[in-house]
Amino acid sequence: MKKVFDGIASNVMTAMLRSEPIRATAMGEHSFDHLLPDYTAAGRELLALELGDYLTDLDAVDDLELTIEDQVDLEILRSAITRTLFELREVKSVTWNPMVWNPGNGLHSLLSREFAPMTERLESARARLAKIPGFLQNAKSELGNMPKIHVETAIGQIQGTLHLVQGTLTEHLGENSPEIRGAGAALISFIDWLTEQLPAATRDPRLGTHLYSALLWHALDDDTQAGELLAQANTHLLQTEQALIEAAAAYFNEPLDAVDLVARALDDVATKFPVTNADVLTQVSDSLARTISFLESVPLVSLPVTDVQVIEMPEIHRGVAVAYCDSPGPLETIELPTFVAVSPTPLDWSTERIESFYREYNGVQLHDLTIHEAFPGHVLQLAHSRVAEKATRVRAFGRSSVFIEGWAVYAEELMINSGFLPTDDEKSALGLRLQQLKMQARMTINAILDVRVHTDTIDEHEALDLMMRRGFQEEGEAVGKWRRALLTAGQLPTYFVGYLAVREIAADLRILHPTWTNSEVHDLMLKFGSPAPRHLRALLGL
Repeated sequence: MKKVFDGIASNVMTAMLRSEPIRATAMGEHSFDHLLPDYTAAGRELLALELGDYLTDLDAVDDLELTIEDQVDLEILRSAITRTLFELREVKSVTWNPMVWNPGNGLHSLLSREFAPMTERLESARARLAKIPGFLQNAKSELGNMPKIHVETAIGQIQGTLHLVQGTLTEHLGENSPEIRGAGAALISFIDWLTEQLPAATRDPRLGTHLYSALLWHALDDDTQAGELLAQANTHLLQTEQALIEAAAAYFNEPLDAVDLVARALDDVATKFPVTNADVLTQVSDSLARTISFLESVPLVSLPVTDVQVIEMPEIHRGVAVAYCDSPGPLETIELPTFVAVSPTPLDWSTERIESFYREYNGVQLHDLTIHEAFPGHVLQLAHSRVAEKATRVRAFGRSSVFIEGWAVYAEELMINSGFLPTDDEKSALGLRLQQLKMQARMTINAILDVRVHTDTIDEHEALDLMMRRGFQEEGEAVGKWRRALLTAGQLPTYFVGYLAVREIAADLRILHPTWTNSEVHDLMLKFGSPAPRHLRALLGL
């Protein structure tokens, strides 16, 4: 039965990666680097039929004859197929979301990592460029009524792709390259076409209760219902607000009922720990060194050997977060560095917008962000994951963002509870606690926002009030999050749901093994890759 399952698993992964070649490139599978996806109605139907057959094959596997590891892998594949079929048959994003038709990531991912010689990667880029005119012509045929916000965002993103083609790729392939000329003309035509569609773009970006509830099940890979998630998040937000008051009172040594206590404390931290475009990379680099040094002296989890580089974030990715973890794809077969990409603000931002951005991402907050994105958050966890995934390609193929984000949020709390100081001043620990709790509030509000946007009638005014008054977010951060909630569905709650699940798993392991050290508990949790929390429980025997 093991051989039968392995054969089916290989076929499923090949079919799904072939159907999404841009995603395959990002994941480190380079057999399809020359392709763009077939999003036509005929292509979608063929894929649905193929995946339906594979689902039948998986259902015929006697899982009682498999090890627990293979049983988990079977469930990962089953979930991946049903999630894709749900997208193909119910959500149908390619018929109303022009953002999914942007070929830019398929070009950028070929240039950004040295997984092969540049000449080889450029040939793949040339092949994809040649397919862009037909790809975007299909987009015009498949797209119907669209939400205005998706059209506006797609126009900006496609312009970024055009700049990539006219800039870096033209430098490599030459301005007279027929692929460059054809792709450039097609992108300009598509931008013009989208602009023409704006007056008629009246589709509601909200999914509605029925579709959102089903999508949430697939996004979270568990049975959490939208109403249950909303109730959990509202309760957690109240708890976090109280914790913020207590932390602010300790920070100022003032009573709990002092006026504007939390706002004043957060303002004080932002003022005392400024960040500018000139020093943001240095501050993140220093923070990374400090967190690693702390983990070497306080063994919370084993430190993997990994090549981590702090780099300046590409211009096309700036303006959302000040830093992110850019790790090698899970299917890469060669060792590549992990980047912590740090963002000076976009060149066209006003002075006021820059100041607001760096009040949100002040010097103390950079430490919390470094913990989340690097150590012991994403960089560390994904390095452990790559070791585990060498034994099972399915686990690498089916990484869970719920677990990945949940671990990173858990790591923030773990470091602070273990005595990490952002500076040698002991009061800085209180400042970091305030920032970490502010991020807890943001994470929780993200979940509330996602549910209420797609199942309720919350408007922008109420959403901004929620984020700015109860979450203490800067206006620019809140406005960006409102747009993100309209543009996506099911992604914003992954942090909150994952954090609760990871925290609970760690607590259960400590009950089962009361004499274990933190490192023993956490190393075991990271031993199996990045499976969804429900699968991690099965692998741990919980």
